[in-house]
Amino acid sequence: MADARAANGGKPTLRDVAELAGVSSMTASRVLRGDPRATAATRKRVQAAADELGYMPNHMARSLRLGEGTGLIGLLVTNLANPFYSQLALGVDSVLAPHGLKTVIANTKQDPVTERELVADLVARRVDGVVAVPASTDQRHLAAAAEGGVPVVLASRPPEGFEADCVLVDDFGGARRATEDLLAQGHRTIGFVGSPQTVYTGTQRLKGFTDALEAAGLPVDDRYVRQGQKTTGEATLAARELLALPDPPTALFCSNNRNTIGAYHAVRAAGRSTALTGFDDFELADALGLPLTVVAYDTDQLGRRAAELLVSRIRPTGQPSPGEPRPPRRITVPTSLITYNPAGRQAL
Repeated sequence: MADARAANGGKPTLRDVAELAGVSSMTASRVLRGDPRATAATRKRVQAAADELGYMPNHMARSLRLGEGTGLIGLLVTNLANPFYSQLALGVDSVLAPHGLKTVIANTKQDPVTERELVADLVARRVDGVVAVPASTDQRHLAAAAEGGVPVVLASRPPEGFEADCVLVDDFGGARRATEDLLAQGHRTIGFVGSPQTVYTGTQRLKGFTDALEAAGLPVDDRYVRQGQKTTGEATLAARELLALPDPPTALFCSNNRNTIGAYHAVRAAGRSTALTGFDDFELADALGLPLTVVAYDTDQLGRRAAELLVSRIRPTGQPSPGEPRPPRRITVPTSLITYNPAGRQAL
């Protein structure tokens, strides 16, 4: 018994329970699995022994032996420092938990190599499925996981090179409407502070921005476009460069909350009245002390819908016929414009 416990890290084993209860390991296993064939007296002895020893069944090991699911879902995000991802995770978990599924969060740091390694690790651990915010357009590792039988759902960014369910934000439409709002206020020189060009959301938001300018008959001047910022510090430097131009922009459009916060620091430090609009709402946006417009959407909903799609893949119901695959589904979460000013929060 001591050797078995040592091999199990000092924890009581099934054999310990069986010896204490005076039954075979097979009988103890059946009782702890809830097998109705065991007598009431045997169930009582085995359960008492398990309680006395503090035995906890290893459900994961058992599921691997039986070929069952582990009950674990991998959630891949690109930046845990961004509050967007904590809200996304809460939305995912709120749907998975009632189904007895647990979320394992992995941070890719926007690095495709790290993402590939994490996907390989999650697949090796036999997760029941993956919800991913891809770090790049190279998604061969996600495609391989899906082809290997692991359901994959993408959030915020679409699949590239393979078919999968996904939940997107109306990035293009939200950015276009926000830029149109700045144009309606009379701004004609608008700077853009955005994400790396490899990020789908950033490119779609830049397209919405440029589309609105072109529709208004205004040229898209590359001097007023800064892309590649991943941190608030980098966004501050980018916005500072724009504000230092001979003909500085009278307004800035930022493609995510990190860029908006960084641009805010630059505007305040310069003492300018530059209008500021950003994609993504964020906590304390109403406490910045200057007018701010944000493109808002329900991040929880983004996570919930992604988790719902995944659950429907893991436990499918209502398919057209047995064995017939359900086609990939794409859901788009709508956006709205919200303005923060001294008068408070106002939806546009």
